[in-house]
Amino acid sequence: MTVAEWMQEFLRRKRKIDVTTRRSYEAHIRLYFAPYLGDIRLDRLRVSDVAGMFDAIEEFNDVIATARTSGDPEERAKVRYRRPVGPGTMHRIRATLRHALNIAIKQDRLIGFNPAAVVELPDAERPKALVWTDERVAAWNRDLQHRLDVEARRRGARLSRAGMINVYASVPRPSPVMVWTPSHTFAFLAQAATHRLSALYRLIALRGLRRGEAVGLRWKDVDLAAGTAGVHWQITQLGWEPVQGRPKTEASDRTIALDEDTVTALRAHRKRQAAERLIAGEAWADSGFVFTDEIGGPLHPQQVSDHFYQLAFQVGLPPVRLHDLRHGAASLMLAAGVDLKVVQETLGHVSSTFTRDTYTSVYPEVARAATESTAALVNTAAAGAQTVRLITLPNHVGTTTT
Repeated sequence: MTVAEWMQEFLRRKRKIDVTTRRSYEAHIRLYFAPYLGDIRLDRLRVSDVAGMFDAIEEFNDVIATARTSGDPEERAKVRYRRPVGPGTMHRIRATLRHALNIAIKQDRLIGFNPAAVVELPDAERPKALVWTDERVAAWNRDLQHRLDVEARRRGARLSRAGMINVYASVPRPSPVMVWTPSHTFAFLAQAATHRLSALYRLIALRGLRRGEAVGLRWKDVDLAAGTAGVHWQITQLGWEPVQGRPKTEASDRTIALDEDTVTALRAHRKRQAAERLIAGEAWADSGFVFTDEIGGPLHPQQVSDHFYQLAFQVGLPPVRLHDLRHGAASLMLAAGVDLKVVQETLGHVSSTFTRDTYTSVYPEVARAATESTAALVNTAAAGAQTVRLITLPNHVGTTTT
């Protein structure tokens, strides 16, 4: 029996796993185990074979990095939809292989040794979250100007809006995980106030919902009178396909408290949704979700991320990932003196230790920023007013190229 044949048998036996885990196993088998190890006899699989697979993955990471920085559009196009495989993903790939081989040992006694268990990989350390301080924004903004100038000269034409946003989102940041200050978050929410998904972004930014949890929020789980929302369903993304289901852990399946302004935002959103339902007429799909498309269907998670980048770009804020809004929510709660246990339960973490280890390094900077900007935030909120752009965009914006 070959490794490829055993991996298919392994997958066949895993009948009780959820759809996301199954898709993960299938992807690991298709992308890594079958191409690199598939033809090897299972009982002849060596540690060096498994290590060689990870070496090949690292080599392809270099190919992706080289192609992305190439001046040749055809080279960049070859890796447009490929992402480098990071240390965390490599550990998950190894975990899948180790599990499959353990079953071959324990259930069928096909092998007596698990080579995946002893292969060494780089530590899968989480990147440290950093706050967008004024100094970091200024340094990043200089890099942005340089990249925009280079792109404009290379293309020989003005950048379109889409091209500008692509550059904005791709300029390297001080850390993969960046957190906005309170004034940044307020500026974003002010910009998003007229957007049809403004209440969704508010839930992520202030209550720390995950993207899939916000997209999967259902009206039957929301009690506006009591000021609570039950996080009992989610819509996640596997490849491009959206997948619905319950949260994966007991801690993630939770009920959160809503502040008064968020309740008001949700009431306004419900009225807007009712108006959309009247316009849609018979085309309306009564999906029951709080956040839907214009005809009532569930949102695709990527749509929410795309709109988020556009809004952040419009207000002139330094870029963060949508998931980083959740980090910001945690940091704001800790900076405001909310008990660590309450923050853990609000975020849906399994333990307060994880919450502490993840966020306590960043919240002092957020606390300092909050102290300095509280008066300004209150005054701006009272006036309802204009925000100042933190990044500058040269006059390369046009409609001629993407």
